[in-house]
Amino acid sequence: MHKISKLAVLTSGGDAPGMNPCIRSIVRTAIYNGLEVVGIRRGYQGLIEDDMFPMGTRSVSNILNLGGTILKTARCLPFRTDEGQEIAYQNLKKRGIDALVVIGGDGTFTGALRFSKSYPDVAVMGVPGTIDNDLYGSTYTLGFDTATNTVIEAIDKIRDTADAHDRLFFIEVMGRDSGAIALRAGISCGAEAILLPEKETAIDDLIENLKSGQSKKKSSSIVIVAEGDKHGGAYDIAKLVEKQVKNYDIKVTILGHLQRGGSPSAFDRVLGSRLGFAAVNALIAGKTQMMVGLEANYIKITSLEEALTQHEFKLEEDLMKMAEILSI
Repeated sequence: MHKISKLAVLTSGGDAPGMNPCIRSIVRTAIYNGLEVVGIRRGYQGLIEDDMFPMGTRSVSNILNLGGTILKTARCLPFRTDEGQEIAYQNLKKRGIDALVVIGGDGTFTGALRFSKSYPDVAVMGVPGTIDNDLYGSTYTLGFDTATNTVIEAIDKIRDTADAHDRLFFIEVMGRDSGAIALRAGISCGAEAILLPEKETAIDDLIENLKSGQSKKKSSSIVIVAEGDKHGGAYDIAKLVEKQVKNYDIKVTILGHLQRGGSPSAFDRVLGSRLGFAAVNALIAGKTQMMVGLEANYIKITSLEEALTQHEFKLEEDLMKMAEILSI
C-alpha cells in the first residue's frame, strides 16, 4: 500500500472547462489531509523540464469561475520515450513527490499508465477531463456540459439568422471520435439532422430529409456535423448537398475552439470538485493506476488499463432515435 506525503497535479492534452475547480479541490483536499502539494505547469512537458511550484490553499483562490487551466497544458512527445519518463521520474523524486494526479483524456492516461508501470513507487490517479465525453468509466467527463451549453447558445443565435433568410446551415462541432456534443446539442436546438461518427449517415437520406422540410415550408434548417463524420467536415458535406438542394442559401459555420473556452457550468464546477476530492482520497487509501469517474451520480473508481481498453462508450440509442423522430 502506497503511503503518500507529497502530491503533484498536472493538466495535459486539450483543456476543458472544469479543470480549475478540480485543481482547487485537489489542492485543498490534500492540504486538509496533511499532504504537501506541488503544481506542474504545462503537463508532462513541465514534468520533464522541472517546471513545478508549491501550492497552498490561497494558490487556488477565485479560480472556480475560470475556463482553461491555471496550470497550463501542452502535448509532450518526449514523455512518450523511456528517456523522457526517466527524467520526469528523477524530477519527482528530487522533490520528494510520491503521488501524481493527472487531469486529461486518453492520451494523458496512456502516458500516466506507462509511467506508473515503470516507476510504481509513484502512485498515479487520473481525472477524466475532456469535452468529448468519451472515456469509459465515467458517464460525464469534465468540460462536456459546458462545451455542450456553449454549442447550444451558438446554434440558437445561428437559428435566428437562418430563419430570417431561409438559410440552410451546416454547423461543425468538436467530436472526432465521439458525437456526444453533436447529439445533445442537436436535440436541444431542434436540428433537422445530426451527423455522427458513430452512425453512418447516407447523404441521399439527408438530402431527402431536407427536401421534405422544404415541402413542409420550413423557413430554415440546421444540420449539425461532428468533425469526425465519415463523409468529411461540414464544408465537404455542404458541397455534396448543394448540388441537389437548390432553394436554400447554404452556409457553413465551424464552431472550433470556442467550445473549449468559457466559465465552467455549475455542473462542471461540482463535477470537478467531486472528482478532485475523490482522487486525493483514493490516493490516501493506497490506490494507484486508477481513474475516478462519475456513474449514476456516484463516484466510481476504474483502473486506467480498463478506462483505456474498454472503448465501449456508446451514444444512447434512445437519444439517437429520438433526435430522428423529433426532427420531422
